[in-house]
Amino acid sequence: MKTIAALQALVTAESLDIEPSAAELDAIDREMPLILAEVELLDAQIMTIDHPVNEVDERRVRRARRRVLAARRVLANATADEVA
Repeated sequence: MKTIAALQALVTAESLDIEPSAAELDAIDREMPLILAEVELLDAQIMTIDHPVNEVDERRVRRARRRVLAARRVLANATADEVA
């Protein structure tokens, strides 16, 4: 009978114990309005799953989509300003 051995090194908890850098935390802070808007959109969509969509639900989802688009626009413009 042949033995089976792993060809790659094992991933240990030691290699995953790193903290995010200050730059990564700053990037998360910049993206937080977009993240929150996307969560709000997801919540609005989840609320419409188990029942027929009514006018209030349509408005809620539409407003949430607009917030996501607005947050993406702000983030894209801020990123473009930083690059230029």
